[in-house]
Amino acid sequence: MPYIKPADRKPLDPLIDQLAALLPEKDFAGSLNYVITRLCDAMLRRRKNYGRINEVVGALECARLEFYRRVAAPYEDAKIAENGDAYES
Repeated sequence: MPYIKPADRKPLDPLIDQLAALLPEKDFAGSLNYVITRLCDAMLRRRKNYGRINEVVGALECARLEFYRRVAAPYEDAKIAENGDAYES
């Protein structure tokens, strides 16, 4: 769940904004994957056990699902409205 308290966001947001500004348009997906990978790896260097691995996998999966729910699905719905549905069933 990305909905942490505003006070907990405050020290993170400026750093995230700086990092996001550094990601290139060319090979954006590769650069984003690298950043995510390094962040996960850094957390495992602090503590590597089943619980932490499970936390990382769970956070990645929940972030993926929430991104799809909040960003991708509404985008797809708008494209259906614009271009017509592809499903007939």
